[in-house]
Order: sequence, then structure tokens, then C-alpha cells
Amino acid sequence: MTVGAAVVAFVAGFLVYAHVTFAAEREPVQAVAADAAVDIAWTYDSVVLTPSTGTSSVGLVFLPGAKVDPLAYASKLSGVVEAGVTVVIPRPLLNFALFDPRPLSDFEAVEPSVSTWFVGGHSLGGVKACQYAAGDSGAAGLVLFGSYCAGDESGLSVPVLSISASNDGLSTPEKIDASRSSLPATTEFVVLDGATHAQFGDYGLQPGDGTSTLPDAEVRAALTAALVPFLLD
Repeated sequence: MTVGAAVVAFVAGFLVYAHVTFAAEREPVQAVAADAAVDIAWTYDSVVLTPSTGTSSVGLVFLPGAKVDPLAYASKLSGVVEAGVTVVIPRPLLNFALFDPRPLSDFEAVEPSVSTWFVGGHSLGGVKACQYAAGDSGAAGLVLFGSYCAGDESGLSVPVLSISASNDGLSTPEKIDASRSSLPATTEFVVLDGATHAQFGDYGLQPGDGTSTLPDAEVRAALTAALVPFLLD
């Protein structure tokens, strides 16, 4: 095989790999669709969750983990929508947030009524969220689910909330602890005892993850309890 043919084969293989995603589980999505307090609109490119009671001035752009369908986060984030926060979950380029060159403002533009935007993400989506928060995006704060920044962001001037899971087999407690110094000293750390990496969304089991001892409903409740005061206080 020539070098050119090998490159073509590699690129083709990667494109196939990137587009085989962790699909959203049906029941949690159906629960959000039936929630009278939440309006949900989704396309292939994004999921937008808005409070059904009216316009919201606070929003969260949430970046999915690698190869995870954006819809898989709708249920776990719907509690903050019920409290009055707009949530936008975009599909990153090639389903990898780190590859996406778009500015944060592109995702915010879908809900122009929101004046204050936070940025967050799960796993590798959180790594990209760190980059947005450290840049000139204007993000009001940073939210990490089972994630940490790739570099030293201890000088961030915005509030940071890091939520991790004790049974996470990928972003393990040891990795989270080792990354603490790369975040501001004021960072709020929350640990979900018994939860796993994949439970930050609803997309089934993930290779290499730990075993959960915490029901999904309790994970959702804990995420809501941590996020609502962080985003709205």
C-alpha cells in the first residue's frame, strides 16, 4: 500500500469511527419530552432545552463527551432547566469537542434572549470547555462533569464547579485529585458517591468505566442540586 493510500484508508477509518456514537437511551429522553416544565427542541446538530414558563436570562452551553450523542445529556440537565436555565448541547465536529474550531458564540446564538452564558462539558467535552473559559469567550463560569483541564488554568477569573464520580473508571478520583492544582483555589468540588463516568449522561455502559451503586434518578437530583445554585445565585 502506498503512503497516499494508507492516509486515505486511515482518514476513512477515522471518519467511520467518529460517527459511530454512544446513542441516547430512549426512556430518559421520553421523560424530558413529557416534562411540562421543559421545552425541548433537537436536530442532528444540537439539543436546546428551555424553561416552558418563559424566556431565560441564564444559559449553559454543554459539550458532550467524545462520541456521545448530545441527546444523552438532556435528562441529566433537565433539572436546571426546570429551575429557569436554558441549556444548549451542540454536536461537536466529528463528535469530538476538541476538534471543533467554532467559537462559543456560535452555540450561544441559538438563544439570543440569554444574556449570561456558562460553559461546561463532560469528559473530553470538559477539556474543550476549559479552553473556552480560558479564552476570550466571555463565559461567566465553567462546569466540569467527570473532567479536568488539559493545562494549568489556576488563574481563571470565573467561578468553576467540578463534579466527579467516585466509581468513575475513566476520569478516576485519582486523576481528579491530581488535577486540582490546575484549577482556581476557589473551585467548588462535588463528588457523587457511587456514580460512574457514563452516568453523567444516559447512553448505557462505557468500556473501562466502573460499576455504579447510585441510581440514575439520584445522580440527576445531585447534579441539579449542585448546578442550580452555581448557575443562578
